[in-house]
Amino acid sequence: MNLLMINADQLRHDCVGYRGIRPVKTPALDRLASESQVYTRAFTPLPVCAPARQALLCGQHPDYFGAQWNYDFMPTPPLQPEWCWPRQLQQQGWNTAYLGRFHVSPTLKPADFGFGDWVSWAGHKELLKEKYPDVQYTGGWMGCENPVDVEDSGTHWMAGQAAAMIEKYAAEDKPWYIWVDYEEPHLPCRPSAPFSEMYDPGEIQPWDGFGDEFLHKPYSHKQQTLSWETDQLTWEDDFSHMVARYYGLVSQLDQAIGRILDALERTGQKDNTIVVFTSDHGDMCGSHQMLDKHYVLYDDICRVPLLVRYPGKEPRVCDAFVSNCLDLPYSYIEWLGMEHPEVEHGRLLPMSEDEDAAARKQIVCTSNGQQFGLYTTRMIHGDRYKYIWNLTDVDEFYDLETDPGEKVNLIAAPEHSERIAQLRRDLLAELESHRDRFVGSEWIRRQLLEGKKHLGASFA
Repeated sequence: MNLLMINADQLRHDCVGYRGIRPVKTPALDRLASESQVYTRAFTPLPVCAPARQALLCGQHPDYFGAQWNYDFMPTPPLQPEWCWPRQLQQQGWNTAYLGRFHVSPTLKPADFGFGDWVSWAGHKELLKEKYPDVQYTGGWMGCENPVDVEDSGTHWMAGQAAAMIEKYAAEDKPWYIWVDYEEPHLPCRPSAPFSEMYDPGEIQPWDGFGDEFLHKPYSHKQQTLSWETDQLTWEDDFSHMVARYYGLVSQLDQAIGRILDALERTGQKDNTIVVFTSDHGDMCGSHQMLDKHYVLYDDICRVPLLVRYPGKEPRVCDAFVSNCLDLPYSYIEWLGMEHPEVEHGRLLPMSEDEDAAARKQIVCTSNGQQFGLYTTRMIHGDRYKYIWNLTDVDEFYDLETDPGEKVNLIAAPEHSERIAQLRRDLLAELESHRDRFVGSEWIRRQLLEGKKHLGASFA
């Protein structure tokens, strides 16, 4: 059995065609979904690039080993290679390859973590330097059309590299593991033609979270719109155009992924290869008038797509809560006969309705802020209700059935007081299970155990 994992960067869970939520065309992923376990409620443990990738390598929650944010923003403890499961595959004689930017360590390389081959973006940069020496981009973080021909774009160049690696490994009598780590559709979105004109901004509807007035919300939420200078932007003139480019880049990425999947079939590897598709986290992309991630725990960034095509397993849709960056490593170790490490925080992904019954009933996601200050928050999410613990500001509580956009903070609603108290206790238990450092203090624990939380001046 081989393993192919394709990871997108900043892809929202609702922007893949097979989910039928937003009008994004992804025929290659739709085809893969029709043959896969489709996890509709997959969440990242921490919605920031490097911590999510580090968790994918070791199966431990980022907060456990100190990966509270991107290490290139403020230094964090380094991920230890000996914790990481790809080393086991290499030791067992597998071919192993990492394709993409290695946003895992500031000093160590993929080889240190068990990857025999590494294809970085250096080759693509050389191609652009040679063929497009005068290329210029406009639009800032809001993006623009990419003047680079789609066949020379990063999505398609990397697809060619991945296909070549599959062909190389298919010719050898060894099992293999390939991780293709894309940089798309991370902002600024720059799709090439024809994808840059595939979607009409005038036909794109706002996100459920757009139009947030930030009533009774933590200070940092509104502040981010001022820091990013998005507070005066409108949907019609600004955000809809950016989202059209985001959609276009997702469709461009999908075409590239289709070429990677075609290489599997062309080399006769489809029926003996586990294929996984997911993303490190989502993107605010104009929801709540915000861009990027780093400072909130809305579903826009916490919820991710996750597909697993396992040869011999019946395709289906699974609505159980799963943690992609924690449960995938645990499952890989189980499926591929490796030894489980002493510390891991994932669970075996449910692959049948019987297994769904034993799956999580709630999911936890954490954040430690980043860009404009450190905002420590912890979220627990159930079928209908979602609670966010904010250690230094007002907490949040949302009824996702009546408020799917998470715009109405019900943390002070008396009818929900008992429910909030129970969610706080549940959250504490989950944080203790992966040794979250912030619940070690009795003064801090009182916030969750006894409800010792000040609502703030906005509730006065």
